[in-house]
Amino acid sequence: MTGPHRVAAVLIVGLALLLAAFTDPGHGDRDRAEPRPVLAGGEGATASSPPTPPTLPSGTPRWQSERVLPDRGMLIAYYGTAGSGSLGVLGETSPRRALRRLQHAAAPFERPGRPVRPVFELIVTVADGHPGKDRDFSHDIGRDAVRTYVDAARELGALLVLDIQPGRSDFLEVARRWEWALEQPHVSLAIDPEWRVRRGQRPAQVIGSVGAGEVNRTSAWLSQLVVEHDLPEKLFVVHQFRTAMVRHIGRVKPRDGLQLLQHVDGFGTRGQKLATYRAVARPDIFAMGFKLFYDEDVHRMGAKAVHRIRPRVRFVSFQ
Repeated sequence: MTGPHRVAAVLIVGLALLLAAFTDPGHGDRDRAEPRPVLAGGEGATASSPPTPPTLPSGTPRWQSERVLPDRGMLIAYYGTAGSGSLGVLGETSPRRALRRLQHAAAPFERPGRPVRPVFELIVTVADGHPGKDRDFSHDIGRDAVRTYVDAARELGALLVLDIQPGRSDFLEVARRWEWALEQPHVSLAIDPEWRVRRGQRPAQVIGSVGAGEVNRTSAWLSQLVVEHDLPEKLFVVHQFRTAMVRHIGRVKPRDGLQLLQHVDGFGTRGQKLATYRAVARPDIFAMGFKLFYDEDVHRMGAKAVHRIRPRVRFVSFQ
């Protein structure tokens, strides 16, 4: 096409588009009513950025499409609190170094077609043997320390699970204090009934317990958080090593946006650990988790032994 003809063609197309805009009676209202498209690059994107292709079917909540457990895979965790190795291996070093050690520990669990995802399980509310200022026999670690793990897990591609040991407080009451972190898409929640004691009891002097009603109230709140904020599915972990630690466990309810997981924490010989697991496991309600202790276990199980456990273990943590 010659130069004059090309110019004429462009002018004709431009006039046609302009005419269509003025003759479409709903044009202006539609532009105001429709939300702006999501732009590549997140909040810093500009109007010239190409739109991000949609990753979910229209109308499908993220929690239905972004599952927290790898398909046929496992989650492998380091457990502990920030700045101290006394409660677990996680706090013995920085998050970045902990990830390198965790990846080494997780490698034997990998199988073809069965991916392994790293997890930091961070105790954010720690049970105490003394009443403390709130007289609830527990304390929260510093918010800055938790934010360090929130940011590090995001940067390193790990899942972060906030573990709470509430003392005499209600699990839901304590979980609400960590809402600011649980609003993050890669942050999940664990409750530890061993450290949920009643009036007149002290942590570490008795093995605590929780009723299904309190478990359900806590999971309902977390489920609402996931649904309202359109978050990916979260783990809701319940630690247990005695049947009495979760009263009326058969009444624990499934929740939208949550993968319920029962984490069996017994230590000792291989035979003792398997006996605890079989006595406690409720695979009809939960996916299953299993803890490996560096110090307390006798002839600690390796990956092959864990893979042979039935019901199948989907989450393994090292303490």
